[in-house]
Amino acid sequence: MKHKYLLVAFLSFLSLVSFAQEKERVVSWDANGLMLEGKRVMPVMGEIHYSRVPVEEWDREVMKMKEGGVTMIACYVFWNHIEEVEGQFDWQGQRNLHNFLLVCKKYNMPVILRIGPFCHGEVRNGGIPDWVFLKNCKMRSEDPAFLSLVKTLYAQIFSQVKGLQWKDGGPVIAAQFDNEYHGYASYLLSLKKIAKEVGFDLPFYTRTGWPELKSAVPFGELIPLYGDYADGFWDRAITDPTGDYWQAFHFHPSRANKSIGSEQIDYSHNVSASTQKVLQYPYFTCELGGGMMTSYHRRIFIYPQDAYSLAVVKLGSGSNLLGYYMYHGGTNPDSRTGVYLNETQRTIATNYNDLPVKTYDFQAPLGEFGQINPHYYLLRKLHLFMHDFGRLLAPMTPVFPASTVFRQGDDTCLRWSYRRNRNAAFVFVNNYERLQPLTAKTDVTFHVCGVTFPQHPLVIQAGMSAIFPVNLSLGNVKLKYATAQLLAKQKGRKGNESYYFFQVKGIPAEFSVNGKLLQNVLPKGERVPVFHYWKTSFYLLTDSAAGRFRLDPSVEEYDYQGKKEIVGFRMEKEGLPSRHISIGVNKVAEEPVDSDFTHASVYSIDLKSIQNKNLRQTGLLDIDYHGDCARLYVNGKLIDDNFYNGRHFLYGLWRLPENVATLTLYVLPIQENMPIYFPVEADTAPGQKVNSIIVRGLGR
Repeated sequence: MKHKYLLVAFLSFLSLVSFAQEKERVVSWDANGLMLEGKRVMPVMGEIHYSRVPVEEWDREVMKMKEGGVTMIACYVFWNHIEEVEGQFDWQGQRNLHNFLLVCKKYNMPVILRIGPFCHGEVRNGGIPDWVFLKNCKMRSEDPAFLSLVKTLYAQIFSQVKGLQWKDGGPVIAAQFDNEYHGYASYLLSLKKIAKEVGFDLPFYTRTGWPELKSAVPFGELIPLYGDYADGFWDRAITDPTGDYWQAFHFHPSRANKSIGSEQIDYSHNVSASTQKVLQYPYFTCELGGGMMTSYHRRIFIYPQDAYSLAVVKLGSGSNLLGYYMYHGGTNPDSRTGVYLNETQRTIATNYNDLPVKTYDFQAPLGEFGQINPHYYLLRKLHLFMHDFGRLLAPMTPVFPASTVFRQGDDTCLRWSYRRNRNAAFVFVNNYERLQPLTAKTDVTFHVCGVTFPQHPLVIQAGMSAIFPVNLSLGNVKLKYATAQLLAKQKGRKGNESYYFFQVKGIPAEFSVNGKLLQNVLPKGERVPVFHYWKTSFYLLTDSAAGRFRLDPSVEEYDYQGKKEIVGFRMEKEGLPSRHISIGVNKVAEEPVDSDFTHASVYSIDLKSIQNKNLRQTGLLDIDYHGDCARLYVNGKLIDDNFYNGRHFLYGLWRLPENVATLTLYVLPIQENMPIYFPVEADTAPGQKVNSIIVRGLGR
């Protein structure tokens, strides 16, 4: 990584704002989004939970988020991670919020803190410590006893934030109060009042826009943020398709999705969120599915196109801030009291689902150990576009020429929209819906802002999502339209400007530039010149090259796979007959408890068999196994676990104590007729087996 610091310097232009250059750093907002110093911006927000990532990894992982085009960070502050024992606040190590914020400041990453007191985040009791439930006060209410506890909590959080608020030149730009709250607005306003009393003084404050409240928040007090997911581990069904997740793959004006939190929220009495007052707020998201966890009863397998399609549809439907939950996975920290900190059906509250004890990988663009997943590069294409062309896109109004009355798996017409401002526009196309076999759409032409294009009708292949520009002034060039997607721009010396496009798979690239028609342009190699006029140049890249595109060719591309080596293992004990799978209080299958693993098959993993010392210290352990679930131990301590869904069980070896020679793997078997949803990628044959174990370089 000899070019690490060169890379960071190059990517600093992706920051939402330069901390060094801004003085007053004025933040404002209107119906079209955020403005910094009066300039329109279109942020990309990625969620990472600092207390779920070892402190030694913070710097590297925030840098990788920035490399992915993220320009803002969202982060929960889980109450029971910092005050698990009453009166004993723990801000040490990976719980040190202050130090995490310093890392964010280093990389010019503004932060929205989601400070609870209730967070959920699949944490035990939603983040509220067990001892709070013994206080005889009403949770998440204006009960003075509860608000007194909240004031102590907020004061402690502010002790970590002090000096790092936006007005002080720090990264903290906003705060969210509670999460997915459905009571009266006065509770959220009470939380805001307490936060300001203890010292919070931020440019704006937020809440989740779902479900609708029982009373209205005075306009401007809290900006509602929305979300969409491709699927949900919380769904009660153990078959597919299920729920209303399919709606997220259709362009439509409504900001709310009733699939989020559907196991805990009764949406039957809520009115539509698309009211005139809501439309006066900017359309922001804080929970656009960057992936999805696996619960014990529902083992979702996320595909890269799930996240990319969601993001394209959200942009095309009018969103001006894409906030991903999660963008970076994590691992639940160790408890101080001996209890596990994951959500289960057996906990005091927030007991809707059984989640893994340790892993919170979320199948995110950056996984539990910072491993780069394919949708990291897919989404990066959008993020570069939003950074460079967000000022054009943000004030554009969405238009929905196709019907916004649709059904699951609807394949009758092409799904598309456009956003326009006067005669300039961007056309958004999506021919993908998760787990639905959509067909190719033929003879496609678009009629937008007086422009009909392309000259020869297109075939929009199944699974394709794209954005096409219309009537844009780029430098001194008039682009009437292009059937290639804008990626980035670069300003050179003497006022020269270069604009980079990429060819969408299956779509012939056609440009109408300054009255000249350029057809069937094909990129050769990394890029090909398309058009040059005076000081403005157009270049075209392949779709595959676009996600890894860098303006500075001297910056080396990291090899995140690196070397591989087989790791030795052997079965020490074959498991006994299958355990009884109970149904929990929320009427879904319960995960195994510690005692159940005494009957598991046991394997020893020989780390001494790894010959490459660098792999031993920095490699990713990759366990290909078949079974119900698995746990990994070192010296009798649980360090990670996995609910089998067809993907491999991974672990970052650099997290192990020095001189560890052996790991122990416990695997419970698949049983016949389990009351569990498995995807088609999972082998559901009864039994268990470890097929192979390798260690591979992460390219750190």
